[in-house]
Amino acid sequence: MEAQLKLIGFLLVVLALLHVAFARYFNWRREFATVSLINRQMMYVHTFFVAFTVLLIGLLCLTSAPELTSTALGRRLALGCGVFWLARLLIQFFGYSPRLWRGKRFETTIHVLFSLLWTYLSAVFLLVGLGLYT
Repeated sequence: MEAQLKLIGFLLVVLALLHVAFARYFNWRREFATVSLINRQMMYVHTFFVAFTVLLIGLLCLTSAPELTSTALGRRLALGCGVFWLARLLIQFFGYSPRLWRGKRFETTIHVLFSLLWTYLSAVFLLVGLGLYT
């Protein structure tokens, strides 16, 4: 399971770094031109902190996989991460409209890939957190 956590750590670091491109990819300069300064800045600040949190979870997995699997505190942290990623998985289906991806090849591919990623993260963290792996 430690190998799985290290793989997750790598994936989460990559995911955190992808956030750097969000503003440009989603054309936030144009999209947010008409919103108030506070709303525009909240999007940038919240995106930074989501990316920062994902980066820290990734680094935790890369540097402390043995502790996550073998200590009570580590398992509690893993359980919390499992709940976090399970919530993200549910948001994938109930927080975003299918109109954003249905009938669009690239968007559907991304939707499926991230759904699989959130499922994988949830499963590994929950198994570790609940001590249900061998």
